[in-house]
Amino acid sequence: MTAIRLPARPDHSAHKLAAIGRDLKIRGYTVGQFPNPPLWVALAALLVAWLTDDGSTIDDLARAISYVALTVWAYEEAANGVNGFRKALGMGALVLIVVAVARAVG
Repeated sequence: MTAIRLPARPDHSAHKLAAIGRDLKIRGYTVGQFPNPPLWVALAALLVAWLTDDGSTIDDLARAISYVALTVWAYEEAANGVNGFRKALGMGALVLIVVAVARAVG
């Protein structure tokens, strides 16, 4: 009789060590994390928008990029957040983004 061998469980210790340095935890509950790529893009776009003249093409483009990047971040948090707080944060951000875009358009 041949024994069935299950694949070895992946070692996530390196990922956990990396997370220790970037996660803000309160009583073991992750409430903040070091910014990920969509947030970096949004922050860079907002900086460009802040440095340019209001209503210019570059300003409009930078603001649009920031909205898209924030939407990506919010969706990722809502869908894949590490806990309920992070998922609620993502959903709340999505609502605020929809309101902000509606105001900007209308």
